[in-house]
Amino acid sequence: MRWTLKPKPEQEKIDALAKALNVGGLVAQLLIQRGVHTFEEAKKFFRPQLSDLHDPFLMKDMDVAVARIEAAIAKKENILVYGDYDVDGTTAVALVSSYLNSYYPNIATYIPDRYTEGYGVSFKGIDFAEDNGFSLIIALDCGVKAVEKVAYAQKKGIDFIICDHHRPGKGLPDAVAVLDPKRDDCTYPYDELCGCGVGFKLVQALGARQGHTIEDLLPYLDLVATAIGADIVPITGENRVLAYYGLQVINTCPRAGFKAIINQIKKSVLTITDVVFVIAPRINAAGRMEHGQHAVNLLKETDMDQAETYAAQIEKYNADRRGLDQEITLEALQQIKENGEEERFTSVVFKETWHKGVIGIVASRLTETYYRPTLVFTKSGDKLAASARSVKGFDVYNALQGCADCIEQFGGHKYAAGLTLHVDQYETFKSRFEKVVSETIDRNLLTPEIGVDAQIDFDEISPKLMRILKQFAPFGPGNMTPVFMSENLKDTGYARGVGENEAHLKLSVTQNGIGPIGGIGFNLGDKLALVANRRPFDAVFSLDENEWQGNISLQLKIKDIK
Repeated sequence: MRWTLKPKPEQEKIDALAKALNVGGLVAQLLIQRGVHTFEEAKKFFRPQLSDLHDPFLMKDMDVAVARIEAAIAKKENILVYGDYDVDGTTAVALVSSYLNSYYPNIATYIPDRYTEGYGVSFKGIDFAEDNGFSLIIALDCGVKAVEKVAYAQKKGIDFIICDHHRPGKGLPDAVAVLDPKRDDCTYPYDELCGCGVGFKLVQALGARQGHTIEDLLPYLDLVATAIGADIVPITGENRVLAYYGLQVINTCPRAGFKAIINQIKKSVLTITDVVFVIAPRINAAGRMEHGQHAVNLLKETDMDQAETYAAQIEKYNADRRGLDQEITLEALQQIKENGEEERFTSVVFKETWHKGVIGIVASRLTETYYRPTLVFTKSGDKLAASARSVKGFDVYNALQGCADCIEQFGGHKYAAGLTLHVDQYETFKSRFEKVVSETIDRNLLTPEIGVDAQIDFDEISPKLMRILKQFAPFGPGNMTPVFMSENLKDTGYARGVGENEAHLKLSVTQNGIGPIGGIGFNLGDKLALVANRRPFDAVFSLDENEWQGNISLQLKIKDIK
């Protein structure tokens, strides 16, 4: 691990903010590192307000989109709400369709099949719309690159409204409206919304015309918060407001579908981390193992008994997904070893029987193991399909552009992408991708980095500091959990391995006579020798609370030891 200590802001700025907020210098430093410099900015950070959300009509084409939907409703047209099969897509479809259904009946939903249609807008989906009398499709979390598909729909007399957040290609589809804050000609003040977030802005705009206030739309924010967490978009600006209020909805009055999931996992208060690692994988499992429509059905269901039935089915999909993901990861690791590819700059693996629904998770697992840009391929029809994952600081989407002549189609983000190619192009692509990455990647990026906010001493750690840090939540990109470094620590002689195969490290730590403070280092069991016999060590950690038999105590969540 590389420990990178973030630059400390100028002392006079720290002192000025500390004085304005009546907080310690450490808290002021952490705030400035997150772009908070003034009392007003701190107020918005600690107390997000719904009034801070931007006017949806500032988004390019929003007025046209609203006018087309209102015209469709006036003429009693059938509207198809279409979205991708991942968490962002299914939550967006559930949100927009359930909102429209609240005052208009002629609404249906469509999620493409991961295996027969693949990602995004499909010809099959458009044919379904034509066969069933839909004249307007609202595409969510996809469509900004669907130039051919939208043209195909146009010939059939079907209009498109696109709500997307991915980077557009060279030209936009000829849709009635393309809502995408990443459009070059869109001056919307915040361009980091997820697909469900763009869908919410459409609902907000429609609601304004219906006389609905932002408070009336609060019940939909559980869906938006889940998509924000799952899609790993920055939790800054407008996303912070949406995630903050969405989490409140999840924890106080969640929709039946969420309640059914929460009942199964038996957890009382959910953080954004729980949403990412507990709720999102279950919603995703439907599209991975069966069909994304199951997730939409769960998220739209209002009857609690039916929701419980749907949630039990999705729980089974998730268990199946976990088993497959572990099995394929082991096979992929074995393939890399057998091919003598441990020392490459990339991991590219393929087996035609691997389940397409879990190759993205397997790519993430391989990235954790070898820490380099990774692609996992499987057979999909007569082609190969892959999921790509990257390491922090390296744009895998740009790397794929450097291999575009070997690829049939691709799309995605800086750190995650998907692609298809012809079988005979696999070996060419594999060597080209290795070449592009090896020529463009900064070698430092191939060692995992821990960003450290501040070096601190134990006399700065207190329950009051913990109370303030908890108010920094929700955490995520752009506002990660604060990470600290402390030097010259010693274990009291308590250190031991815990958990299966003693994989984790449990400690009781002091510094210069201050302490002890309990510590837990997940997957750091192999560091036991470094801290045994009261040997001094340095550690990187975040602050956490440990609850045991009704007692709550501060503990260090240790990330690395040297």
